[in-house]
Amino acid sequence: MNDIESKMNSAILHFEKELNSLRTSRANPSMLDNVFADAYGNKTPLNQLGNISVQDASTITIQIWDTSLIKSVENAISDSNLGINPQVDGQLIRLPIPKLSEERRKEIIKIASEFAENTKVTIRNIRRDFIESSKNEKKDSNLSEDDLKRNINEIQKFTDNSVNKIDKILEAKKIDILKV
Repeated sequence: MNDIESKMNSAILHFEKELNSLRTSRANPSMLDNVFADAYGNKTPLNQLGNISVQDASTITIQIWDTSLIKSVENAISDSNLGINPQVDGQLIRLPIPKLSEERRKEIIKIASEFAENTKVTIRNIRRDFIESSKNEKKDSNLSEDDLKRNINEIQKFTDNSVNKIDKILEAKKIDILKV
């Protein structure tokens, strides 16, 4: 039962990480987690090319360590679907976070809802696998009928709790996105 709980919790953690990469009106360094720049012949995460920090509620700054990579980082940010226009100032790249339009907010909520639904599918697949494994144990005479029912009920409880957590996290993110 610890195994099912840890697998479901890791699915929820992955969901939270996906949500953090969505852009809201507030500056957040994790928005850049899925942006990779061409550096030394490889796609490299921005946090490995410089210091990323939040200057104020609407500005992220990236202090690039190697000045030859500034253009590559600037292009990577421009090409990402974040809708941010980088401003280069020497070794420093400023990313002013524009306010979101109502239409863009609805798009982001739709994306967040897709992430939530995909995570719920993952949770249900974990449930199915564990129920199947319990049924196989019963078939191999390693589990009684009562134990099988107890396991299935326990697995369902973990599933219900996980789905409720996902819904609460999604609701909190929707409220955050809709804040002006």
